[in-house]
Amino acid sequence: MTWIEIGSTTDIPRRGARCVETPQGRIAVFRTMDDQFFATEDRCPHKGGPLSQGIVHGTAVTCPLHNWVISLETGKALGADEGSVPTIPLRREGERLFLALERALRRAG
Repeated sequence: MTWIEIGSTTDIPRRGARCVETPQGRIAVFRTMDDQFFATEDRCPHKGGPLSQGIVHGTAVTCPLHNWVISLETGKALGADEGSVPTIPLRREGERLFLALERALRRAG
């Protein structure tokens, strides 16, 4: 895995999210009210809704399309819903945020 710097903690509002385009796709980076940071793919497991546009509460986000609640810690749907979204390792160093991504494959030729 490769760690890439994605910005500052101040780039993300409390109880909000920002998106990062990566070789692995669109990643949503969330900030909770108590300054915890999490990263997931920006697609709800239900119908692919943009989780980054959802409401962050505690350590979960509610999808704006159909109100599925997704754990930011595990990526799993909460309550009666079933499914999960991949979580992405995130590291904080002071005010800087880093994502762990799989290396992009280089093709010869």
